Amino acid sequence: MTQTDDAEDKTCPKIFRLNMRSRITSLLEKVRVARGRLIFALDATASRQPTWDTAVQLQSEMFAEAGKNGGLEVQLVYYRGLDKFQASHWTSDTRELANTMSRITCVSGHTQIAKVLAHIRKEHAQQAVSAVVFVGDMCEDTPYALYDAATGLGVPVFIFQEGDDAHAAEVFKQIAKLTNGAYSRFSPGAARELAELLRAVATFAVGGLTALADLRSEGARKLLGQMKN
Repeated sequence: MTQTDDAEDKTCPKIFRLNMRSRITSLLEKVRVARGRLIFALDATASRQPTWDTAVQLQSEMFAEAGKNGGLEVQLVYYRGLDKFQASHWTSDTRELANTMSRITCVSGHTQIAKVLAHIRKEHAQQAVSAVVFVGDMCEDTPYALYDAATGLGVPVFIFQEGDDAHAAEVFKQIAKLTNGAYSRFSPGAARELAELLRAVATFAVGGLTALADLRSEGARKLLGQMKN
């Protein structure tokens, strides 16, 4: 073997390792891109306790549906009391999210939807957020301040209202419209209805409008109809 051949043999393993590293990096990037990021925002004031308990159970179904299209990372955001506003770290662990939610109790207070929108904007600026789910029943924030906060947000907000407060419904619909999201009202105790809607949003967060259309569920059709208007 010549000196040149020996040098080439020593170089080949190095080239192979570099190629493998490049392929692994590329694969990880594709996985990262395929994983949707969803903010799950909940009103945790006193009136919300029944729906909060339901949401703890339903979030696992949201993960499962998203997993069919690539996977989902979720950040839990909630407000309660007079000024308590909390955001968890991002997680793809269903059990971790459920445990976090189960330790939270609802406390009387005012709505803090403006803080939710400001938080969404901040998170999206750091790394793209695919979608936002907000579940609530009332709105005590100043409507036009919320509209200003929602304008140019860059993230579709899907608002699910429990109850029939007319003022809240008007504000929620406008926020959904401004963010190219969707609004839906569900009846108290309608867990299956909410579950279907959450699965539809999770599917959108991972696969976009195409995946949402392919879902072909009633919840998907309801959301898709608003988003295309």
